[in-house]
Amino acid sequence: MKEVPAFGYIMDRAVKALRSDLNQRFKSLNIDLTPEQWLLLNRLNGCDEGLSQNQIADDTYKDAPTVSRIIDLLCKKGYTDRLPFEGDRRRHKVILTEAGREVIDRVLPEVQSNRDKGWQGLDHKDLSDLKRILNTIYANYLE
Repeated sequence: MKEVPAFGYIMDRAVKALRSDLNQRFKSLNIDLTPEQWLLLNRLNGCDEGLSQNQIADDTYKDAPTVSRIIDLLCKKGYTDRLPFEGDRRRHKVILTEAGREVIDRVLPEVQSNRDKGWQGLDHKDLSDLKRILNTIYANYLE
């Protein structure tokens, strides 16, 4: 049997470092935002018509209750709003508010800097290889 590296630990460690750096950057801007909240705001960015909670959950690979909880927090902060779908008051779409757009504009340079920091010393081929490897690992678990 071949030896398999503890890739889960290695990936988890990298993700924790990325999130910790992002948290520090948001704090330095005096913005009350978490990386998970940023993920949803970023997904809504550019979707002027809004998205359903299910669409957001699918697009961010998060479960529906987690997305609902995060959206509740973002609504309380004034960054998003829930509006009923036309013709179906039971379903809601989530939209960015003006305050949400302003937060995105403020944090986007720091998010890019966070990505640049993590990618130091690596090139486009490394990124391509990483995506290919992670997608293969993901696909292996779907079998």
